[in-house]
Amino acid sequence: MARIVIDPITRIEGHLRIDVEVEGGSVRNAWASGQMWRGIETILLGRDPREAWLFTQRFCGVCTTVHAIASVRAVENALSLEVPKNAQYIRNLLVIAHALHDHIVHFYHLSALDWVDVVSALKADPAKASALAESLSDWPGNGRLDLKAVQDKLKGFVDAGQLGIFANGYWGHPAMKLPPEVNLLAVSHYLQALEYQRKANQVVAILGSKTPNIQNLAVGGVANAINLDNQATLNMEKLWKVQSLLKEVVDFVQRVYVPDVCAIGAMYPEWLGYGAGVKNYLAVPDLPIDSPATEFDLPGGTIMNGDFSTYKPIKNFTDPYFKDNVSEGIAHSWYEGDWSRHPFEEDTVPRPGKFDDKGKYSWVKSPRFQGQPMQVGPLSQVLVGYVSGHALTKKWADAALDKVSAIAKVRVTPAMLQSTLGRHAARAVRTAVIGDLALKHWKLLVDNIASGDTDIFNPPSFPKGEVRGFGFHEAPRGALSHWVVVRDGKIANYQAVVPTTWNASPRDAKEVKGPYEASLVGNPVANPELPLEVLRTVHSFDPCLACAVHTLDPEGREIARVKVL
Repeated sequence: MARIVIDPITRIEGHLRIDVEVEGGSVRNAWASGQMWRGIETILLGRDPREAWLFTQRFCGVCTTVHAIASVRAVENALSLEVPKNAQYIRNLLVIAHALHDHIVHFYHLSALDWVDVVSALKADPAKASALAESLSDWPGNGRLDLKAVQDKLKGFVDAGQLGIFANGYWGHPAMKLPPEVNLLAVSHYLQALEYQRKANQVVAILGSKTPNIQNLAVGGVANAINLDNQATLNMEKLWKVQSLLKEVVDFVQRVYVPDVCAIGAMYPEWLGYGAGVKNYLAVPDLPIDSPATEFDLPGGTIMNGDFSTYKPIKNFTDPYFKDNVSEGIAHSWYEGDWSRHPFEEDTVPRPGKFDDKGKYSWVKSPRFQGQPMQVGPLSQVLVGYVSGHALTKKWADAALDKVSAIAKVRVTPAMLQSTLGRHAARAVRTAVIGDLALKHWKLLVDNIASGDTDIFNPPSFPKGEVRGFGFHEAPRGALSHWVVVRDGKIANYQAVVPTTWNASPRDAKEVKGPYEASLVGNPVANPELPLEVLRTVHSFDPCLACAVHTLDPEGREIARVKVL
C-alpha cells in the first residue's frame, strides 16, 4: 500500500498536510493535519471584549472580515445587545461583498486549474470556443476576438518559457478531459475574474474603511457615520458607487461563474460519485434584516446522515439548539489533555509533538455537533436552504441542476450534490443567491436612511461578574462561531470554532474521521506520483494550497517531488 503525503496543500495561507494510503488505484485511508498553531485565543485573555474583533481578524490572512463579524456578535450576544438596522445592513453588505470576492477567487484561481488544462487551450479554435460560450451565456467577453487575444497571450508565455502562475500544473494529466475550446474559455474567464473579485473587494474597502482587516466595526454597531450632505461620511455618492460595483460583480457571477461551473462539472459527471464523506451538514442563519436579529435572509439548520427529512432549523443568534450542542475534542490534537468539552469550558494549552497517525497528529481540534462530525460550507447551506424551502436557493439550485443535466444528458438531483463536484456547484449557487441579496440589502439600507434613521451604534455596558456569549456567521467556507466568557469586563476565555476546524477535523476519541479525511476514502488515484485526484477533493472544500507535493513509498522514502500550483 503506497502512502502519499501532500505537505503543505495550501495556496494562500496556513499549513495543511494530507496523508493518504492508496491501494489498487483508490484511497483506502486518509489523515488531515493542521501544521500551524494560531494562539490568538491565548493572546485575548484579560483583554477588553470590545477589542477582540480587531485581534480575531488575524486568525487568517484571507477571511479577516468574517472573524470580525463573529467576534462582535459573540460579545453582543453575551450582553443581549441589539444593534441598529443601519448597522445590520452595512454589516450584511460587507460580508456579502467579501463572500462574492472569496467565491470567485476560489473557483477560478484556487481550484479550477485542477480541472482545466491550461496548455491544451493553445489547440483550441477561438471561433468554436466563442460559439460554445454563447450557447451557455450572452456574456459580452466571450467574442471570438476576445478569446483569440487570450490564446495569443498564452502562446506568448509558452514560447518565452514564462508560464508564471501556470508553470507547474498537471497539464496533460489523463484525468484532465475538457476539450481545448472549454479550456480556452476557462482561461479567459480566469483572467476576467481577477477584475471582478477586485470590484467586490472595493465594496469591502468602501464600507469597511480598508481591506483586509476592516476598521468600521464596533460592539453595538458600526462606525460608519451617515450624513448624506458630508463628503467625509457615508453619503449617497458612496452608496451609489457600492451599488454600481455590486451590480457588475453580480452580473459576472450570473452570466459567467454559474455557467462555467455547470459546463465544466457536466463534463466530469463521474465526480458526482466521489468525495461525499461526512453527510451531516451544519449551516447557521445569517443576514439579519431587523435590529433584534429575529428574521434572516439566509436560513440555518442541520441535516443528518444525508437524509433531507432530518432537517432541523437553527432559528436565530440565541437558539439553544446550536448553543448547547457544539463541542470540541483533542484526542488526536497537539494540546494538553484528552478531553471533549463545550467551547465555554475549553482551554488552549499547546503540547507540540511529532506526527503520529495513531496518536496526536494535528493542531486542529475535532468539533462535533451532538457528538457527530459535521460538514460545513456552501454545500451545507444550499442543502439546508433547499430543504427548508428558501426561495432564492431553490431558484438558483434548480437552474444550475437543470443546466448541468442538459449538458451532461443525465438527470442531476439535489442529493447528487453530496460530492466533490457538488461542493463546487453549491458554491456557485450560493454566490448567485447572495448576489441577489446584495442588491436587496443595499436597497434596505438606502430606504432606511431615507426614512430619517441614521442610527449606527448602541453603546455596550459590561456588568460585574460573568457573562457568556456566542456569535456565528455563515462565512464563505462555512459555519463560523466565536465563544467568549467575560468576567468583570475582561475576557476570561475565548474560543473560535472555525469552518476549517469542522472540515479539517482529525479523528475524534471514537476514531471517527473528520470531513476531509472521510471524503478522500474511495477517491481514485491513477498515479501516486501525480495525485491530482486528491487535490480535487480537498480543494472542493476551499482550503489553500502551497508549492510542493511529496510522494513516499510505504517505508517512508521519498520517491517523487512534484511542484504544483
